[in-house]
Amino acid sequence: MTDYTRLLPEHEVTKIGEHDLHLEIFEGTPVHDAEVTTKKPPLLFVHGAYTGSWMWCKYIPHFVQHGWTCYVMNLRSHYKSRVMDMTKITFDDYLEDIREVLAGINEPPVLIGFSMGGILSQKIAETVTLAGLIVIDASLSKEVHELIPYPQSNQITPGIIIPAPVRDELTSIDETADDIAFQRKYLQMESSKAFSTFSVMFGADGGVSINGDLINYPSLVIKAVSCEDEDQRGKLTAKQLHAEYAGLWDTTHTGLLVGQRYMEAVDIILKWLHRQQECKYK
Repeated sequence: MTDYTRLLPEHEVTKIGEHDLHLEIFEGTPVHDAEVTTKKPPLLFVHGAYTGSWMWCKYIPHFVQHGWTCYVMNLRSHYKSRVMDMTKITFDDYLEDIREVLAGINEPPVLIGFSMGGILSQKIAETVTLAGLIVIDASLSKEVHELIPYPQSNQITPGIIIPAPVRDELTSIDETADDIAFQRKYLQMESSKAFSTFSVMFGADGGVSINGDLINYPSLVIKAVSCEDEDQRGKLTAKQLHAEYAGLWDTTHTGLLVGQRYMEAVDIILKWLHRQQECKYK
C-alpha cells in the first residue's frame, strides 16, 4: 500500500489553540515565470468527515509547485489533533476550529472545503473575509436539499457516534484497491451531533441554511456526478453561491481527492485560481 502522506514535501507543523488543532503549512515554491507578477493568497484546506489533512496529500504537491502556500488543518479530534470525546463535539465546534485557524493566517485565504468541510466552509464564508471559496462535493445546504431532496430510503439513524465508513475496493469506479487501502489506514469515527446538524441523511432537520448573498467573492463548486439529480444539486449549489460550476461525471465522492482522476479536479482549481489572479490585477 502506498501511503501518500509520506510523499509530501517538507513542511512546518504546528498546534493551534486549546484543542491542539494539528496544522500543516506548505510554503509555495517560487515560480520563475515572466507572466507571474502578482502575489498569491494562501490556500486553507478543510477536510471532510471521518478524515483529516491526510486526505489532501495527493493535491498539496501540485499547488506548492505552482507557488501556492497551503495551510492544511485538522478539526478537533481528527488525525493528529488532540483526541477528544467525539460524542460531545458539535457542528458549531468545527466552525470555531476554522475561525481559530483563520485568525492565525495573516491575510485572507482561498478557503477550500470537501464534503462536510464544504458545508462548514460555506457557513464560515457568510461572516469572514476571504480571497475566494472552493467547495468540492460539499454536503448540501438546506436550500438545495429542499429543491432536490435525497430519497427517504437513503436516510440513516445515527448512534452516539458514527463509525468510520467501510470501504470495499470492488465498488469504486475511480479508486484502486491501493487508494482504498490508504483511506482505510486513517479513516476514523465521526461526531453524530455534527452530522445530525448538517446532514439530512443522518437526521438533520432540513440541514444547514446558507445565505449566498452574504458571500461576495469568487467561488467555485466541483461535484462528483453519477446521475442527473447529482448534477442538478451541484448546479444549484453553484447558483446559491454565485459560483462557477464543474461537474465531473463518473467520479466518486472520495475519488475526487484520492482516486485515479483526482488531477482533473486539481487542474480545474489551478485554472480557476489563475483566472482569479488575472482578474484581480487587470
